[in-house]
Amino acid sequence: MTQIGNGNALHRVSLPDGTEITLSWAALTDTGLRREVNEDSFIAQAPVFAVADGMGGHAAGDFASAAVVTRLAEHGGKTLVGTPEIDQALRLAVQDMGRGAGVTDEGSGTTVTGAALGTIADEPAWIVFNIGDSRVYRLVGGVLEQLTVDHSIVQELVDAGQITREEADTHPHSNVITRAVGFHEAPIPDYRAIAVEEGMRLLICSDGLTKELTSYGIRHFLVANAKSEKAARQLLEAAIGNGGRDNVTVVVVDVVRVARPHGGHPGEGGETARA
Repeated sequence: MTQIGNGNALHRVSLPDGTEITLSWAALTDTGLRREVNEDSFIAQAPVFAVADGMGGHAAGDFASAAVVTRLAEHGGKTLVGTPEIDQALRLAVQDMGRGAGVTDEGSGTTVTGAALGTIADEPAWIVFNIGDSRVYRLVGGVLEQLTVDHSIVQELVDAGQITREEADTHPHSNVITRAVGFHEAPIPDYRAIAVEEGMRLLICSDGLTKELTSYGIRHFLVANAKSEKAARQLLEAAIGNGGRDNVTVVVVDVVRVARPHGGHPGEGGETARA
């Protein structure tokens, strides 16, 4: 388990066009009640926020998730990050895994999901990315939306109409993913760009949270707690209280303020676009 960054009450980012974005965030992880080792890792260091959930045995899974967040952390402290930097970080992480202690012949691997502050057509945007079944959610105006699509067997069954979303949560193959970083594969993330809106909240989490809380439960704790640290703490405690069957990692990021130069205003509506 590797933690890079933790929380920040107020962090101001000044973009090249003069726009100032103020962020607040908190990140927490816990081994849970049934695992001996925490194979989750995270980075919470503007402009990159990500969670990685390692697989492949204790030593290998831990190493794999650490490799990913360590490479992503090389972009921490920059103003903006784009898809080329994320792609390169993931490729280098796979190379690092091949040299890792504890890696078996079968290899090691990890999920990764996150959001990086970037620009699309010169407008500030969150570049949301994922490989595997860790997730990113957005809360705007009390409405919770899952921004990522799981790379998993059960998600494919849901998409094919063979099982319902509710049945997926208890399906015997719920832990089987179809895409990972590692296992001698080229890392291919899905990308999505969303507008940066004042008052929006992002949740980045491993499946140790979503195994224990429904979307209704997740929304409840995100809405009920104005401070990112308290929201993250209550989400994690609720997941542990509901069984804690896996490692649990949560990163909560708030867009506190978006100030445009010359009195301009950010775009309305938060329409999404593919990056």
